[in-house]
Amino acid sequence: MTLTEWLAWQERLHPQAIDLGLERVAVVRDALGLAQPPYRVITVGGTNGKGSCAAWLTALLRAAGHRVGTFTSPHLIEYNERIVVDGVDAGDAELCEAFEAVDRARGDESLTYFEFGALAALHHFRESGCTVVVLEVGMGGRLDATNTLDADAAVVVSVGIDHTEWLGDDREAIGYEKAGIFRSGRPAVCGDPNPPRSLLDHVERIGAHLVLTGRHYGHTVHGDGSWDFRGLNTEYTDLPQPNLPGFMQYGNAATALAALDAVPDLFPPDRDAVARGLVSARLRGRFERLSDTPRIVLDVAHNPDGARMLARQLAAEPVSGRRLAVCAMFADKQVEATLAALDAEVDHWLLAGLEGPRAATGAELAARAGRAGLHGSIEACIDVPTALARARALAAPDDRIVVFGSFLTVAAAMRPV
Repeated sequence: MTLTEWLAWQERLHPQAIDLGLERVAVVRDALGLAQPPYRVITVGGTNGKGSCAAWLTALLRAAGHRVGTFTSPHLIEYNERIVVDGVDAGDAELCEAFEAVDRARGDESLTYFEFGALAALHHFRESGCTVVVLEVGMGGRLDATNTLDADAAVVVSVGIDHTEWLGDDREAIGYEKAGIFRSGRPAVCGDPNPPRSLLDHVERIGAHLVLTGRHYGHTVHGDGSWDFRGLNTEYTDLPQPNLPGFMQYGNAATALAALDAVPDLFPPDRDAVARGLVSARLRGRFERLSDTPRIVLDVAHNPDGARMLARQLAAEPVSGRRLAVCAMFADKQVEATLAALDAEVDHWLLAGLEGPRAATGAELAARAGRAGLHGSIEACIDVPTALARARALAAPDDRIVVFGSFLTVAAAMRPV
C-alpha cells in the first residue's frame, strides 16, 4: 500500500477515533520487541507548550551529539512531520515499512490511528539507530499511547482546561491525567508555576523526583534578549536568545533544560551545546510570521490559555494599523473563552469553517462570538482560504492579520493560494 492508503486504512481500523488505554498498545509493543527499547526516552505532556518543549529537547540533544528521534502530533501539512530522526522527516517508504511491521505484530489487536502511528514511530526509531527519543503526548498522558514506554525523564509543561470530554472538566482532574507519564525514582519536571494538587500528590505517591519551575529551576531574561538558567545541578549564564519566536519560549526552553539537567548522564553540562541547541531549534506554526506587508502571524493557539499567551505576544509587538483575526475551531472547544482572550488585540474577526464531524461552521462561530460579547466587528466565512483572502483584501500595509484556532486552520493558511 502507499502511505495515503495506509493512513486511510488506519482511520477505519478501530471503531473509535479516540480510545484511551494502554492494554492493546502494550501487547503490540511487546510483539515488536520494544518493551525495553535500545534508546533513552523523554516524554513531554502539557496543555500548551509541549510541542515547543519537544523541539527544544530535540535541538539540545542533537547539539550534544545524540541521534534523536522525535514523535509529535498532529502534523501541519504532511503526516511525515510526526516521525522525525535528526531533523529529517521519515520518508514514505520508511513509514510504510514501519506500518507493515506494526500490522504484522498486532495480530488481532485493533489500534486507533494515533496508536498505530505511535508504535510505528517507536519501531522506526529503533531501526534508525536513535540514542534518545522525544515523545510528545497526544492527549492527557496516563492513558496515551506514548506512555507505553517508561521515560527516563518526563515533562508536564502546563496544565490548563482542554479535552474535557476525555480528561475531566477541571485542572485537578486534568493534572492527574497528565501526571501519569511520571515514573517512580525518575525526574518529574513541571513547567507550570501553579500545578494542581493532584499532580503534586501523584509525584509524591509514586516516589518520582519533582523538578518544579520557580522552586527547583528558573531563568532570568536580560534586556538584550540573552538569558540565564539555573537548575538543580547546573547554571548557564549569558545564553543566546531562543530561536523560536515568542516570550513564552524562554520558559519552554528552560523547562527542556531542567529535564536534561536532571539526567546528567544523558546530557552532561556543556554550555556550547546548549547555545547551539538554542539557535538551531525549528518548529512551525508557533507565532510564525507569514508576511510583513501586511504582517501575517500564524499560531496554533486553540484554547483559552494558548490564546492568552498569543494575545500577550501580540500586545508586545503592536502595529499602527487595524488588527484582523482569521479563526476556525472545532465546535467542542471553548470557543467563547478562546476568542474573548484575544478580544483586546482584534478589531475585525473573520470566522471560518473547518471540515469534519467536530468542526464548527463560520456562521456557528460567529454566533458564539456574538455571545462572547466581543468588541470587534464579526464576519463569517465559508473556510480558512476564503477568510484569509478576505483579510488580505481588507488589510492595508500597516495592518496585522493573525490566523489561529487549530492546526488545521494554520495548515490551510500555509498552503499556497
